[in-house]
Amino acid sequence: MNHDDESELFNRLEADMAADSGAEVVDLDKVRSARESAEATSPEPTPEPNPTARIMVDGPEQKGPGYLGRLAGAKRRQVVPEWLKSTAELKTAAGWVARHYGHMAGYHAFRSPAYVARLALQAPRGAAKFTGSTMRWVADKEGEPVRLAMVQKEDAATYLKLSRQRDGRVRLRTLVVILASFIGLGAALAMYVLAPAWLLTVSVSALVLALGYAGESPDAPVINRAVELPKAQKLTSDIVLRALAALSISQINQAVAKGREGFVFTAPITRDGPGWRAEGDLPYGVTVSDVMDRRDRLASGLRRPLGCVWPEAVPDEHTGRLVLWVGDQDMSKAKQPAWPLAKSGYVDLFKPTSFGTDQRGRWVDLSLMYIAGIVGAIPRMGKTFLLRLLLLIAALDPRAELHTYDLKGTGDLDPVGEKVSHRHRAGEDEEDIEYAIQDLRALREELRRRAKMIRSLPRDICPESKVTSELASKPKLGLHPIVIGVDECQVWFEHPKYGAEFEEICTDLVKRGPATGITLLLATQRPDSKSLPTGISANASTRFCMKVMGQIENDMVLGTGSYKRGVRATMFAWGDKGIHYFVGEGSDARIVRSVYVDAVAAEAIAARARKLREDAGTLTGHAAGQAPEVEASASYDLLGDLLAVVAPEEPKVWNEVAVARLAELRPEVYGGWEAEQLTAALKPYGVPTGQVWGKTEDGKGANRRGFERAKLTAAIAERDGKRDAS
Repeated sequence: MNHDDESELFNRLEADMAADSGAEVVDLDKVRSARESAEATSPEPTPEPNPTARIMVDGPEQKGPGYLGRLAGAKRRQVVPEWLKSTAELKTAAGWVARHYGHMAGYHAFRSPAYVARLALQAPRGAAKFTGSTMRWVADKEGEPVRLAMVQKEDAATYLKLSRQRDGRVRLRTLVVILASFIGLGAALAMYVLAPAWLLTVSVSALVLALGYAGESPDAPVINRAVELPKAQKLTSDIVLRALAALSISQINQAVAKGREGFVFTAPITRDGPGWRAEGDLPYGVTVSDVMDRRDRLASGLRRPLGCVWPEAVPDEHTGRLVLWVGDQDMSKAKQPAWPLAKSGYVDLFKPTSFGTDQRGRWVDLSLMYIAGIVGAIPRMGKTFLLRLLLLIAALDPRAELHTYDLKGTGDLDPVGEKVSHRHRAGEDEEDIEYAIQDLRALREELRRRAKMIRSLPRDICPESKVTSELASKPKLGLHPIVIGVDECQVWFEHPKYGAEFEEICTDLVKRGPATGITLLLATQRPDSKSLPTGISANASTRFCMKVMGQIENDMVLGTGSYKRGVRATMFAWGDKGIHYFVGEGSDARIVRSVYVDAVAAEAIAARARKLREDAGTLTGHAAGQAPEVEASASYDLLGDLLAVVAPEEPKVWNEVAVARLAELRPEVYGGWEAEQLTAALKPYGVPTGQVWGKTEDGKGANRRGFERAKLTAAIAERDGKRDAS
């Protein structure tokens, strides 16, 4: 049957099937052609929405920047390492290497006679060991186990081969030993007859020492190590991933369980100073703060001491970019390089001065001008020592005028205060507080005088409207640096009588003092809003925060939001004395270990600073034995004077009116007072001020700050009643 017959048969069968079913036979080709033409002429129908269809929310793929664009935004690593750029670091490293090998040479040189004696005593044992080893070599003892094995297997053919091989080795080796013995004996005889005495002595000594070394016992070495180097394990990617997996962070564990990376390295693990540096991205949703909160677990996972493990955030990157630095030694126990100012030198406060080292042992600099500083920590973490160190740095500038207040009363600041300070006090008694408030009032007046002086100077001399090193060196201008250091400053701000005035003056010094050459350094072990007013903490440009216990204390010292950004002084351990977060000098927060200067060293440095002042003729005030002039206002009563100038028929009076009347009553006391100053002065007495309706000189009504006379009389009655009761 051909194809035409097959087609005819197929068409017949199709017709029969259609006839049996009563259906119409359809030409499929015609139907397809008609449908295509209808779709071409009719508008496209709107498809019905499918609720189960997947909606695409991502836009079309965007092409990224070109090759040149990626090059422009690339981060280039330094060609020359940082430690090679710094002459000081290079000298420090060279000094460490020189001291290390110098110590080794001296150690072994001193013990060399003992080494020689011990080797000589061990020479017979070494000779016996050498002879025994030679005889075993000649007898081919190393092949004996193989031959015995063939005997046990009863493999005669192999044993005979091994025996013949052993006989040949023994004959050859015996010949070699005999020849070596004759040659050695002949050489020794010739040397004994012909060689000079010194050569014979050297040869015999060398032979004896060699035999002694051969006779050394493994558990009793003759030569010991001069230096025990710390055995720090090399940091690898496996160790980092293992440590991060041990933190019990769910996102990291989930990533590892699904076969993804729990940490993506963005740079090779490299040596960075005396330690290792690893950098990479944490899984999505994990921040560096999460890792820092588990620093103790991280140290356990790395099998390193807690003081060696320092996770850090990268300020310019996202919050999941982690830099993990693992030191060879505990930061608190590693030996610091010698402080350059410990033995000699002086300071220019307008230039940076080294005051501590970072985790890598590199010096960290600080300039004490144009700043206001806060030192915060829990007790016994080195807060007072750090404040004293900063004051010693200031003392080494002979132009600087120091005002030191040790409100703890233990005398920790006495080395500076007694030898150098213009004003100094230790204690919190009432006379100490009176002394301090008079000094601060004088400093406020000095601040105003300096502001007027700077404003009056020509632009070519003072172009930036602030004190410079050149201006500070001109005694006639009186713009020398003034540094005020206060330990346990909360005593001032919580004082019932002068607390508000202390806060007002210190806030003014923090805000306007840096430009006029006045630096205020406050230290407290209770960094809260009462101990450290927000007006001061918000405007201090330099912060030093050792261990604190919570987020609030952390942010009070380091600035609002520091805890959330991963700058957390809560992670420091109890043993991290002197280690703190340092914020200042125009850089991000750094971990710094301040230089340790004990009381004896502080006395020596302060004595040097005093000598600099004596030579420069700038020793004044307390250190020179000059007592401050007693302020006239100390013998007057503010409430009594206000009652005298406010008539009984005046129920309310404006502050500005009361200040003007006080100035007329006692110009030597109240001259220059402003309305805001009166508000602060009345606050300790419980006399509130608020908006008071009154009339101006032209008869117009106005609302201005003032107080009620009734409140004034009530405060006087309460005060006098307490006096009578006492």
